[in-house]
Amino acid sequence: MYSTAEFRRGLKIELKGKPYVIVEFQHVKPGKGGAFVRTKLKNLATGQVLEETFRSGAKVGKPDLEEKFVQYIYQDGDSYVFMDQQTFEQVYIAAEYIEDVIPFLQANVDMSVLFFEGRPIGVELPPSVVLEVTSTEPGIKGDTATGATKAATLETGHVVQVPLFIEEGEKLKIDTRTGEYMERA
Repeated sequence: MYSTAEFRRGLKIELKGKPYVIVEFQHVKPGKGGAFVRTKLKNLATGQVLEETFRSGAKVGKPDLEEKFVQYIYQDGDSYVFMDQQTFEQVYIAAEYIEDVIPFLQANVDMSVLFFEGRPIGVELPPSVVLEVTSTEPGIKGDTATGATKAATLETGHVVQVPLFIEEGEKLKIDTRTGEYMERA
């Protein structure tokens, strides 16, 4: 159990049987009445954000979370297959649980998967991945002074805006949190 005195950003708690992470918190001590803690929580399974207020000293549960370090292997129908790095077992995860990271999945990329009560609820990728450009329009000479961008399709099918000088076959560093182009690799 966690007390409200232990609250901090990133702390994972269980509330009403569901796992949440604390996004923001604020201890409030009004002039009249008891102190309380105002929090903004994000549901780890659904991504829903809610605001909750706790009395000072209230207790909340620790979620039954397990983190496994895995490596992406391949796609099997509507599931994605990962290999557990410690036991070498294959873990099948349905696309609905990882749809936000699918555009960045590459074979042999290491990542961590968060499980709640034995069910996968989230995948944490490295901060950036290197992907190859499979198609883009050629840049027009002399059009670079405006800082213009063009669309480029990457090997995973993800479309990203890139500077005009980027050509097909180049490898780019992509930020997995925002999905944006960072630099050439």
